[in-house]
Order: sequence, then structure tokens, then C-alpha cells
Amino acid sequence: MAEMIKETVITQEAATPVRVEASKYQTVEYIIYYIFGTLEILLAFRLILKIMGASMNSAFVDFIYGLTGLFTLPFEGIFRRGISQGLETTSVLEPATLVAIIVYAFSAWGIVKLTRIFSREKQPTE
Repeated sequence: MAEMIKETVITQEAATPVRVEASKYQTVEYIIYYIFGTLEILLAFRLILKIMGASMNSAFVDFIYGLTGLFTLPFEGIFRRGISQGLETTSVLEPATLVAIIVYAFSAWGIVKLTRIFSREKQPTE
């Protein structure tokens, strides 16, 4: 029994890893998901900073708000903002940011699906 286990381990170690190259359309899909994923993370930061009432005096907070403001602008005014005044901070719930996160996630998914259609490659079933 011990000899069988030893042989199995040796066989697994001797196997060379198989490198699979991504097609150009798969590379495009990865780039799309990377770009939209980065945008989603930045929007999530914006949402959390607004809810926690982060100070606009911080360079990081100002950077995040400035960078993501353009992406939430189309969704402003759909719903009212929820504002809660505290002793030291003002917490703001921005529904526009939530809508933006959802819309951009579906947009990324749709663009990737269109890329798969135009690639004419046979895709594995998901």
C-alpha cells in the first residue's frame, strides 16, 4: 500500500503543467471585466465613504469622489438622498451610487456576452 502511494506521488510530481493560452476574445473579456471591476470597487468605496460621513478634507476622499462623480452623474435624481446628521459627521446614502453599481455590473456582463457572440468561438456552458 505504501509503495502505491509513493508511486502516485512521484507520478504527480513528474507531470508537467499544461499551459493554456487565452484566445484574443477571452483576453478582451478579461480586460472588460478588469475595467468594470475596478469601477465597481471605486463606486463601492464612494458608497461606504458617503455612508460613513467621510471628511472632504481628506485627499483620498476627494480623489474618490472626483473620480466616481462622473460615473454616478447619469443616475442623480432618480431617488432622493438619505441624509442623517450626526454630532460630528453627516452620513449620506446616495441611491445614485447603488444604481450605478448595478447598471455597470449588468453592462459589463452584456458587453462580455456580445463579445462572445461576435467571437464565434464555441463557449463552454456555464
